[in-house]
Amino acid sequence: MSKLNKRSGANKEINYNEVPAAIRRRPYYVVLPGLIILIGILIPFVTAIALSFTNYSFKLPTTKFVFLKNWINMFSSKDFYHALGVTLRYAIYCTGVQMILGTIVAFLLKNDNPFNRVLKVLFTFPLMVAPAIAVLVWQLMTSNSVGVLEKLLNLLGVYNFPWASSNKTAMFTVVLIDTWVNMPFVILLVQAGIQSLPKSPFEAAQVDGASAWFTLKTLTFPLLKPFMYIALLFRLMASLQEFGIIFALTKGGPGNTLMNISLTSYITGFTYQTLGKALPYLLVLWFIVNISAKFIVKRQRKLTMQAAGRE
Repeated sequence: MSKLNKRSGANKEINYNEVPAAIRRRPYYVVLPGLIILIGILIPFVTAIALSFTNYSFKLPTTKFVFLKNWINMFSSKDFYHALGVTLRYAIYCTGVQMILGTIVAFLLKNDNPFNRVLKVLFTFPLMVAPAIAVLVWQLMTSNSVGVLEKLLNLLGVYNFPWASSNKTAMFTVVLIDTWVNMPFVILLVQAGIQSLPKSPFEAAQVDGASAWFTLKTLTFPLLKPFMYIALLFRLMASLQEFGIIFALTKGGPGNTLMNISLTSYITGFTYQTLGKALPYLLVLWFIVNISAKFIVKRQRKLTMQAAGRE
């Protein structure tokens, strides 16, 4: 045994000073990119927190410390609670509709045939379209004079549908456009989950004579939950922070119907040039997104551990 140890060098002690400098620096090279990203995130974040306690403005020559004045004004403003309500409602509507429709479409396209392959390609096109371009396309389709959707509604006896010009239908319109743009993301993730499902449990259920609904409820959906939680995480975070589609469509109108937190912060900071007052809105939004993401990640991790048999 001792000969084997000597031959393999198992008992040989390594002198750190004898290791080449290039090898000793390798662990630092591995950590360096993550450290740079962390610093790049922390610097603007800490700066935003600090400036939220000041009267920082593009119009003022000097910046003064105002302590909690910006925060108190925000929490005592009706505009903040309106923007918060719009943000949460928009996120719930968009995420719910996209998750439901995206999952249904993914199941309808799970069979591999030429027709489904063509549909899969067509469904990915909206992901390649910028939000501003998507809004322009939908504005043309909903035009009262030349819009395709307006002509279809005319066939059903509906004329001059207000779309984004009315506070009663503006939310519906913007959710419709967001769903058209981002639902393919949910479809792709759910399809990836369906294709990765193990075949043996479904073969066993088929041998036992299980119905399609029983198999879907007890096997398919539980196994797909980790993938669906990932789709839910990304879509909820993006919907809470939505800016491009709303700004390009109505700039928060009509009136303040679609003024969410992102748009309110933008207008406060860049239109009125009072960045110190705008930053508390963004920090509150960061807190909401962070809490929502942590909750979903915790649920997804729990499901993963259960699937691995650790709980």
